[in-house]
Formats: sequence, C-alpha cells, structure tokens
Amino acid sequence: MGWWSWPWSKGPSGYGYFSTAEEVTQGIDASNLTAIVTGATNGIGKETARVLALRGAKVIIPARSLESGMKVKESLLEQYPDSKLQVLEMDVSSLDSVRNFAKSFNSSNKHLNILINNAGIMACPFQLSKDGIELQFATNHLGHFLLTNLLLEKMKLTAKQTGIKGRIVNVSSSAHRRSDGSRLDLEKLNDQSRYKPFSAYSDSKLANILHANKLTRRLQEEGSLVTANSVHPGVIPTNIVRYLDLKAPVSVLLGLVKPFFKNIPQGAAITCYLALHPKVKDVSGKYFKNSNETLPTKYARDTDLENHLWNISQSLVDQISRGRK
Repeated sequence: MGWWSWPWSKGPSGYGYFSTAEEVTQGIDASNLTAIVTGATNGIGKETARVLALRGAKVIIPARSLESGMKVKESLLEQYPDSKLQVLEMDVSSLDSVRNFAKSFNSSNKHLNILINNAGIMACPFQLSKDGIELQFATNHLGHFLLTNLLLEKMKLTAKQTGIKGRIVNVSSSAHRRSDGSRLDLEKLNDQSRYKPFSAYSDSKLANILHANKLTRRLQEEGSLVTANSVHPGVIPTNIVRYLDLKAPVSVLLGLVKPFFKNIPQGAAITCYLALHPKVKDVSGKYFKNSNETLPTKYARDTDLENHLWNISQSLVDQISRGRK
C-alpha cells in the first residue's frame, strides 16, 4: 500500500504533511503507558517526549549527560507539573553505555510499552565510535539494534500482562532511497577510502527500515504482541544538519525553500501517531510518512538484505562484547 498527495491534502489516516504531534494524539489517554524516546534532548525527539508526557505517558529520557537530560525534564515539568519523567544516561553510539542504560531501566521500571528509536546524526566526517564502528552506522542503527534487543523481553511481557500491544518506532528517512544496501557489509563499513558522509547516512537510514521489517517477522513468528514500524519524519531544520558543508549556491537555495520545510511539531507528528494512535495498533513492518503508510524502496523490502543486516549487526554486537571480556 502506498499513498501520495499534495502536501496540503490529508491521507487515509486523516492526517497529512501539516499535522502536528498534538493534533494526531488529540483525545488519547496514555496515562497507563511507559515510553522511551532516544534523542529526546532536542529536535523532534524532545517534541515527541513532550507530547507523550502531555498525553499522560511516563517518559524515559536517555541523555548523553545527566545534565542535558535534567534540563529537558525541568522544562517539561514547568509545562506539565504532574508529568512522569525519568532521566537515564546513555550514549547510543556506545554499546557499553546502551547496556548500562538497559540494565538501569529494567531494574527501575516494571513495564515498557513504547520504544522510539529516534536519536541520530547526519553526514558527519569519517569517525569511529568508541567500539571502532563507523559513527553514523553505530549511532543510527547498531546502538538501537542492541537497545531494542535488550528491552524486547520487557516489552513482550508488558504486552502479555496488560493486553496492550507494544510499539517500536524506528525513525528513518527518505534518504534511504539513495542506498542499495551494498555498503552494509563488515568489510566496507569502516573503510575510510570509500566513505562518503551522506551515503553513509543513507545506508544507516535504510538499515532502520530493514531492522523494523526483520523485527516484525521475528515477533510475528513468536506470536508476540509487539509491533515495529519505520518512519520518515520529513525535512526539518534541526541540529542534525550541523555537519553539512553547504556551498554558497546550495545554502542560498535552501534559504529559499526553508519556509516549506516542516517545523518540529509537524516532524514529531509521525512518531507520536505510530506510538499512540489506535488506528495503527495492529500495523507492523510498514513504512510511514506524513502519518500515512507508504512504500519504501525495493531494497528496503528485500528479505535477503534484512537477514544479512541482522546477521552482521548481531555479529558486531557479539564481537564487541567478546572483546570486552
């Protein structure tokens, strides 16, 4: 199923390009839900956390530093004094940090209903993570792959105990359309001579979709009451673009079209829609933009490629874990 329309039109969901996070969650009571939103200290992640808190959910804010996380918590409490918020330290590009976060979360929380894998970086110069993995792949995909695996049993158990389906949302991008998946290979990921910043970003965004699709197949085979979907939030001027080296003509062009970009509340709409709306409670393994299901590229729907990505991701996690012992 695919959907396309002019930006001012609304799709089958009843929402569209200009819908905001508050609009798509209007009237929804999330007071019995617990959610984790990675990248919640700025941009659409912060807006997603705000709207989930507004609807009553308990929101866990992972932050690279407790100081930055506490600032977000304090700002949300000023708006919504009764908010249920928890800040835990996590650098999603570090597998040790992800493991420590999951351990802290699991020990201090009984339930988990929603996991929004939102944190990301875009088109940075070639760098390796603390674990020696190309930084965009490590941040945008591998850290979230491990995080999801470590939290999945709690999500399954929560869904079984409460009867409320768990929801996993991977924030991808239309940039996945620039990747054919050929660079998703252990030998190529860390090859600096092949590295192109935006190509690596596109590969990591393709990985987000493939991850959600493979996860869906595994969960459905088990009969688990947990869904997994991926989304394109839109083109939004947040600090994710800080690494882009824009030449003068491009910079001028972007300045002209900037008024047509989505704002942050519009960008966060799709994550909030997939996290809370009853219309999509049974939907899994799909790709959304503008709060409507649409079709990603053929590479994003390639089951061989999703199996390959899962295998290399698990191999990297296991290899790094063995190296720590």
